[in-house]
Amino acid sequence: MTKRTPKTTKPEPTAAETFAARRNDIARLMDVLQMELDKHAEGAKADPRNWGFAGSLGKVRSDLIDLVGFLSKLDPEHVEAFLADAE
Repeated sequence: MTKRTPKTTKPEPTAAETFAARRNDIARLMDVLQMELDKHAEGAKADPRNWGFAGSLGKVRSDLIDLVGFLSKLDPEHVEAFLADAE
């Protein structure tokens, strides 16, 4: 008769641990986003007639509006209004 050895399972992370890990990931992604924006600005400065740079930032802006709206439980229109108030 073969004895079965019990499997040792890795404990699942807690909600707090998962939150902390994801928050850290987001902070790192925001740092990368800033670096990419800086590189994009250099490209736009070197080729100021190229609408591709403005178009790319339009997509990023739209996605960020959606993200901010999601986290703050606001409609995108409210986030747009917030941006318009700063002008």
